Amino acid sequence: MEKAIVLKNITKRFPGIIANDNISLEVNKGEIHAIVGENGAGKSTLMKILSGLYQPDEGEIYIFGKKERINSPSRAIELKIGMVHQHFMLVGRFSVLENIILGAERKKGFTIDWEECRRTIEELCRLYNFSVDLNAKVDEISVGMAQRVEILKVLYRGADILVLDEPTAVLAPQEVKELFLNLKRLKEEGKTIIFISHKLDEVLEIADKITVLRRGKVVGTVLPKDVNKEELAKMMVGKPVLLKLDKEEVEKGDVILSIENLLVKDGNGRPAVENVNINIRGGEIYGIAGVEGNGQKELAEAIIGLRDVSDGDIKVLGKSIKDFSIRERRDLGVAFIPEDRHKQGLILPMKVWENAVLGLHRKKEFCKAPSLNVRKAEKFTQDMVKEYKVSLSSINQAIEGLSGGNQQKVILGRELSQDPVFVIAAQPTRGLDIGASEFVYSQLLKLKKQGKAILLISADLDEVLSLSDRVGVMYGGKIVAEFRPEEVSLEEIGLYMLGAHKKAGEAS
Repeated sequence: MEKAIVLKNITKRFPGIIANDNISLEVNKGEIHAIVGENGAGKSTLMKILSGLYQPDEGEIYIFGKKERINSPSRAIELKIGMVHQHFMLVGRFSVLENIILGAERKKGFTIDWEECRRTIEELCRLYNFSVDLNAKVDEISVGMAQRVEILKVLYRGADILVLDEPTAVLAPQEVKELFLNLKRLKEEGKTIIFISHKLDEVLEIADKITVLRRGKVVGTVLPKDVNKEELAKMMVGKPVLLKLDKEEVEKGDVILSIENLLVKDGNGRPAVENVNINIRGGEIYGIAGVEGNGQKELAEAIIGLRDVSDGDIKVLGKSIKDFSIRERRDLGVAFIPEDRHKQGLILPMKVWENAVLGLHRKKEFCKAPSLNVRKAEKFTQDMVKEYKVSLSSINQAIEGLSGGNQQKVILGRELSQDPVFVIAAQPTRGLDIGASEFVYSQLLKLKKQGKAILLISADLDEVLSLSDRVGVMYGGKIVAEFRPEEVSLEEIGLYMLGAHKKAGEAS
């Protein structure tokens, strides 16, 4: 069988770390080849080498049997290698057609040959049975269609090798099925696909072969039929991983969070959250499922105080907090694990200990008038690092040097150190590997056992269903359904997520 990609002894070093350590890998033409591994295993570095963003320090790359030096992204495109990024690279105000051809326009003289561009894309859509509206503005299309647009972008540029980075991260179950059908069609047409994912069930379903990386090295390449999810996780982490959560039944306490007829507007003055009603009791995890962009972010920000409430009320322990400052809400016992830890949870150039007391620095325990009690702050951080098993060289290093999982542990340690009564956990495991995710889950379940109320917002449907006692589905800024996880199937939840049902409570 013809080899589409052969990597021989690829090594890439950065100061203080070997990201790729003598990696060799073969990918056959017309194959879906999955690459899995923990954060920091070297997956992204390897794919950046293949797409021309990095150059290896050692090793050789062969594309369709010919030795190549991929010294830029444009060279990768010349070699028919296309990268589909996890975070879509689309211009919202442009049409689907404009996004696909952007930077690769077909010309007629000095102007764009729109007819030829449209004809080429329509032919690609027919060939691969892709359903897209070329005239629609990207701002107005579904996440699933945006994913198809990204794939069409690389196909339009002639890609024979497609690298997909976490392609299912924000898709509903039905959209994942459609994506997999599309990938199988691409494979049947002779395209080669590298599929990077943290979701082992999906990897086992879609891949022809799976290569596992750990700490920059290849642990092994296996066939899906020869390995199960537990064995694959053990290869990734180097030890057995608990994949099934022990979700104990906890006696529910009084209502801690009460949201009544909440209306929150977006930056353009349009309703982002509309007529939302939620009650969460102590000892309960309430999960919000939904395709991203349906009001989840605005809901979390309204509760913590980052966004104004236009109408309705938010109560904690029976007390209205809609006019409270963020500091007053935190003093009342509200903790916040933000969905974007880099933008809202950390100040990356600052030291680990400085981030560990961020927002807590005005409390008496850390104050030494007129400044911060550095010794107490460092002691607090050292204790937290030990308790949460944060891997670092020093609490004085910049937090941007820590892995995503360890950064998240610092946020968890900081937020939970104040014994909150209510926790907003927004995308708490985004970008984390199995080991780090397992730790986050254990902390949330521990909080539940302690009688805390938790609002869990996640794009990972398996995560929401595994952890939550009740689940609300958000679509168009509204809670369109509410149920217990055992009451519905993944397919039915997917229909609610895509707006197929409109009335709350139908699923029950």
